Amino acid sequence: MGWAIHLLFACFFGALQKAMVSAHDGAMPVNVGVILDVSTSAGKKSWTSISMAVDDFYATHGNCTTRVVLHLRNSKKDVVGAAAAAVDLLKNFQVQAIIGPETSTEASFVINLGSQSQVPVLSFSATSPSLSPTRAPFFVRTTLNDSSQVGAIAAIVRYFGWREVVPVYEDSEYGAGVIPFLVDALQVVDSGVPYRSVIPSAAAEEEMDKELYKLMTMQTRVFIVHMLPALGARFFQRAKNLGMMSGGYVWITTDGITDVLEELDHILRITEAMQGVIAVRPLVEISEDVVNFTARFRSRFRQENPTIKAADPSVFQLWAYDTTWATTMAVENLGPKRSSFRRTQSGDHSTDLDVIGSSESGPALLNAILNTRFKGLAGDFRLLGSQLQSSAYEIVNVIGNSARVIEFWTPKLGISKQLDTAVGAGLNSIIWPGISAAVPKGWEIPTGGKKLRIGVPVKKGFNQFVNVGWEPSTNRTVVTGYCIDIFKAVMEALPYAVTYEFFPFRPSANSYDHLIYQVYLKNFDAVVGDTTITAERTLYVDFTMPYTESGVSMVVPVKEDPRKMWVFLKPLTPNLWLVSFVFFVFMGFTVLVIEHSNVEFGRQPSERLGKVFYFVFSVLVFSQTESLRSNFSRIAMVVWMFVVLILTSSYTASLTSRLTVQQLQPTAADLKQLLSTGAYIGYQDGSFAAEILKRMGFKSSKLRHFSTSDQYAEALLQGGAKGGVDAIFDEIPYLKLFLSEHCNGFTMLSWTYKTDGFGFVFQKGSPLVPDVSRAVLNVTEGDKMVAIQNKWFRDTICPSQNNAVTSASLNLYQFSGLFLITGVVSTLAALIFLAVHSRNSTIRGPLIRNILHGPPNPNQAHH
Repeated sequence: MGWAIHLLFACFFGALQKAMVSAHDGAMPVNVGVILDVSTSAGKKSWTSISMAVDDFYATHGNCTTRVVLHLRNSKKDVVGAAAAAVDLLKNFQVQAIIGPETSTEASFVINLGSQSQVPVLSFSATSPSLSPTRAPFFVRTTLNDSSQVGAIAAIVRYFGWREVVPVYEDSEYGAGVIPFLVDALQVVDSGVPYRSVIPSAAAEEEMDKELYKLMTMQTRVFIVHMLPALGARFFQRAKNLGMMSGGYVWITTDGITDVLEELDHILRITEAMQGVIAVRPLVEISEDVVNFTARFRSRFRQENPTIKAADPSVFQLWAYDTTWATTMAVENLGPKRSSFRRTQSGDHSTDLDVIGSSESGPALLNAILNTRFKGLAGDFRLLGSQLQSSAYEIVNVIGNSARVIEFWTPKLGISKQLDTAVGAGLNSIIWPGISAAVPKGWEIPTGGKKLRIGVPVKKGFNQFVNVGWEPSTNRTVVTGYCIDIFKAVMEALPYAVTYEFFPFRPSANSYDHLIYQVYLKNFDAVVGDTTITAERTLYVDFTMPYTESGVSMVVPVKEDPRKMWVFLKPLTPNLWLVSFVFFVFMGFTVLVIEHSNVEFGRQPSERLGKVFYFVFSVLVFSQTESLRSNFSRIAMVVWMFVVLILTSSYTASLTSRLTVQQLQPTAADLKQLLSTGAYIGYQDGSFAAEILKRMGFKSSKLRHFSTSDQYAEALLQGGAKGGVDAIFDEIPYLKLFLSEHCNGFTMLSWTYKTDGFGFVFQKGSPLVPDVSRAVLNVTEGDKMVAIQNKWFRDTICPSQNNAVTSASLNLYQFSGLFLITGVVSTLAALIFLAVHSRNSTIRGPLIRNILHGPPNPNQAHH
């Protein structure tokens, strides 16, 4: 205690001596307070750095009109001590600025005093984001905000694909301030935070061990440590003693520990307990100025503290140097101004703050500090929003007794090997805890490696999907089925081994929702079976990628087509029938015009019309007896006969198909028809299909549940009026299995209600889900999936399913080209014929008459 008092008085008289020298030189002294914890090595080092900054500034700047006089006060590692020191500096020395204190907790009180007295408070080590210059306008953060490093940490997590991360932080202003920013950054990279571990600042070893044991029981193995150096050193030593610095664990530290790692190792040999740790820290270029400063710093620190082993300055000492330099430069730029504190007008000064008042030159000095720019030891000194702006971070790996730089990170480029380019980014050269080069997957089976508890449904029917049986020879439960084989294949496809055990479970009230809810209650780690992915279920569990086709449809009975008597009209659409008839008439008139002089068509109008149209229609069977005399009519009829040939051939093929294949029709077209007729609908026990039907408007009294495919068939054959059902509403995999066993008399409609298919169920946020989903895709896209399907399902094609396919009628558009050609050719033939015969005007009359009456009778003409 005596040496501390001696140091305090030495500093005090040293400051007075500097003030006297400054006054003698004509420079105006400006008091600046410094609040540090000089009982620690970090506090002593910071004081050395601050003192050197003042000396170096005036050594390089001659003829200064001002002279900064430093007044050091000891915060005594206490919030009250820091506040008392600030009051003393403001009240008794009327300091124009305060540098410090070191911790965020101490700074939160001092910056409030600075704001009330309008004295700038510059902190080079209070990094907590909870200290905001927007709420304290006279607070200037000359260090990096802790939130600026969360992007680098999140980039590491995203690079390795870790799905869950547990923050471990100190229960203080410093520790808790960055957590909201860290959680937000992790959410951006799709990484969750299942738990937050809080360590008291003065935690005993028993308290740390209790929390570490809790972390060991969790499946997450990625931890982000954010603590002050002293607590962090103790924490990692306890973690090493409990075996948590071994293979499979991932530890990431923030810059609070990394910035002073070498100093901690020098005192506590902390790096022995941190082998394999990944850390981030601000990038500081080792320039010639830094090297020169380091050498001078070691020499001066040894002189001022002969009992302490000399150590290199950390980045905090570089920031302390730059902060003091900026303050001194701002004071000089502001010029010599006599400053005083303006007190309140009231004469009743009941507190020290009332006595202090507010600084008249404080706002001007604050503005001068904020506008100061220079190249400092730690980099560019540039304040924006009263805070030092970050540029880049180093990602380091603790190996041996030092931290090895492996990558860089910048907000613009992300992780990269070089600061000016993002090419070549990679974090593959890391040595992990346990001295392992293998990247940890980020999670482990909890509680010492117990097997995963897998719930499987016990059901009565459709046992091809899941079947729970009993094997008498081994006296144990046997779980088999299509879903089980796929799950086993998926587990084998994972890049690591996962042990598991099946536990049969009979859902209450035959509801799969009850089984899935057991995963939410953590009675099971997962559920494997024919469990469908639905939006409601994803609210409390996670599903893997689906491994079956999706959708819900209906199976209905089939019946004879009641319109079979008129089936001969079905091959052609009404439009095609109409246009065909019109063209028959058109071709008749065309032939009648061109063949007006052909006596084989008769002489009377009724006779000619009848024979001409009979001639045109007889083309259908090519039985016409009349002969054509004009080449124009022959050309038109050749084209028309080609059209008739194609039309009759197509009609014959379509009609044959309908008469021989299309025998059956479904009894219902869709759910709307069933709903309007009050039909009864069947569904499978435990299925969510019942809820879908109710949402569509079906009453519970119209719904009947069944367990097996045989019950499905029996109910459909009975019909809804006789105690059965009119349709079965279920998922497509079940309906296909049903139809493969009951081919005759049933059909599945093409109508489908969209669902996501079957998936495996895991607890919310389980890190297994992404890996299992990728394995599901690998299995379903490979040959193993085909083998599993062939094992459990027969490849049966039901004739009734083919019969139920309705043949489409031939439409007008399909024959429009033929009709177009026929119309054009026939019209041109008739027009050309008329043009040729119209040259002789004398025959116009006979032509029109002959069209209806035929050519004149020769005998009548002779008489």
